[in-house]
Amino acid sequence: MEYRRLGKSGLQVSELSFGSWVTFGNQIDTGTSERLMDIAYDAGVNFFDNAEIYASGKSEEVMGEILKKKDWPRDTYCVSSKVFFGAGGKLPTQRGLHRKHVVEACEAALRRLRVDYLDLYFCHRPDKETPIEETVWTMHNLIQQGKILYWGTSEWSAQEIMEAHLFAERHHLIGPSMEQPQYNMLVRRKVEVEFSQIYKTVGLGTTIWSPLASGILTGKYNDKPDEEVRLKREELSWLAERMLTQENLEKVQKLGQVAADIGITLPVLAIAWTLKNEQVSTAILGATQTHQLEENLTASEAKAQLTHDVMAQIETILGNRPNPPAF
Repeated sequence: MEYRRLGKSGLQVSELSFGSWVTFGNQIDTGTSERLMDIAYDAGVNFFDNAEIYASGKSEEVMGEILKKKDWPRDTYCVSSKVFFGAGGKLPTQRGLHRKHVVEACEAALRRLRVDYLDLYFCHRPDKETPIEETVWTMHNLIQQGKILYWGTSEWSAQEIMEAHLFAERHHLIGPSMEQPQYNMLVRRKVEVEFSQIYKTVGLGTTIWSPLASGILTGKYNDKPDEEVRLKREELSWLAERMLTQENLEKVQKLGQVAADIGITLPVLAIAWTLKNEQVSTAILGATQTHQLEENLTASEAKAQLTHDVMAQIETILGNRPNPPAF
């Protein structure tokens, strides 16, 4: 396993990490979850990703139960949570990025995960109802209190991230260190173009989600009936509308041949492709079965097989390189 700095911070995270979205407390039982975390940890993964909304808090409870059982030295791993959507409550005090919810959500995540502090704490979405200064102050205070070590954003725009940094700089506060965007062969613009200047100015780290485009880049959607595919789950319908297109499925078929030609599987090719981008701090893996995770973890080594010629071949198939803005 190789490790990369999280943006301009001194923290080094494994270039492949493990997340519990959709799976923990939902698709798989605690025993399977434990085996998956064991495999990831033994492979050198040092970042485990979670959020208050995942399975309405149950995902964090399952991960916390496993962390307590394993009793791994706390200085050998990082764990995260995310705040915005709440853990099931619908009242305005139970969601958002206002001080009340952020503080209460942090305390709840600590209890569920059974840890004394969160290494990474993400604002899961921007909150148009809360002034950015309130959120920045709250995150800064949580760091000062030792409840979190780094804070960041998820699916924020470049403008919103810079607004947070500018306010933090003006008031000598700690700004966001990382962003968690979707990034894969089919979704590229934000990571490759929109954030291009932020990498240079504030040193943004990225903990990318869905490197396999929710399974599309495994090839399984090309030959499974609709009712068996992951994107047909109700909670993922919003992704299916964007991603599950005939054009994408045709690209996947061609990418499968590229993978076969260099002796790796399509999922490994797709994950390794994201790691070729030096602005990716870590790619978050998810899995429901142990063999899936074991296979996908080989992407760290496989990225060496993605030579210049192979990357060019992939680019030709994708045909979706985002163009930088014209100034």
